[in-house]
Amino acid sequence: MTTTATTTTISQHDFYGDDDGDSETSISVSVIENMKEEYGLFVWPCSVILAEYVWQQRSRFRGSTILELGAGTSLPGLVAAKVGANVTLTDDSSKAEVLENMTRVCELNNLNCNVMGLTWGVWDATIFDLRPNIILGADVLYDSSAFDDLFATVSFLLQNSPDAVFITTYHNRSGHHLIEFLMVKWGLKCVKLVDGFSFLPSRKASLLSGNIQLVEIVLSCGKSAA
Repeated sequence: MTTTATTTTISQHDFYGDDDGDSETSISVSVIENMKEEYGLFVWPCSVILAEYVWQQRSRFRGSTILELGAGTSLPGLVAAKVGANVTLTDDSSKAEVLENMTRVCELNNLNCNVMGLTWGVWDATIFDLRPNIILGADVLYDSSAFDDLFATVSFLLQNSPDAVFITTYHNRSGHHLIEFLMVKWGLKCVKLVDGFSFLPSRKASLLSGNIQLVEIVLSCGKSAA
């Protein structure tokens, strides 16, 4: 990890295929982190796990249109871009420092991602033009007061793109029942639920802790927004 300022570091995240070290089956992503800033400028375990999932499912992501919500340091979205996805990175419109950092991270990795402010539950004009195939969100289920705004936003995006899927990783702090309630409330359903550590390489798993789940969520019916 390279220190660039008193509290700012650049962390490197490596992803390997079947042949470790083979340039065709491995990538490396550099992320600018600020240890003194708010949550948006630190790579949390949920981001590491979701990024690994994107990497292992890279054939699914290649050529897809990806939207990352609450991206922060953007590791999952950056991995998606590295494997050939068309990526839009978003975070709260009021978090100018986080959005600026996202732009710098894209430049650092020579990636041409779209960076934009998107506040959950706020219907700015830009959200109506978003048509992702896959929506990503790492550790976006940490503040229960924001859950309804998050799920309202996800539901809206999925209604605009009925074949899309929302993939999120979260700390299972209070059980899956709250998320199940919100999915029913917003017309969504779970199509996949796995232990986040079940597919994580041991070299990464040994550095992380917690009960982290990965869930894939889709519309409960094929009804699209008018």
